[in-house]
Amino acid sequence: MTDPTPEQTPERPRALTADEEKARKRRNVAIFWSLIGFILLIFLVTIQRLASNISAGG
Repeated sequence: MTDPTPEQTPERPRALTADEEKARKRRNVAIFWSLIGFILLIFLVTIQRLASNISAGG
């Protein structure tokens, strides 16, 4: 097997700066809370629909 040419070898990612690390953490926290909110919304809508079906006799 031959050694890969420089065009074929992937570059290593550079280290993030402190500001980039903080920005990534803020984005991750925002995504986390958005997902929690979405899950809560789906849960509440499901509970409301189940309650309305039960009260309607279905």
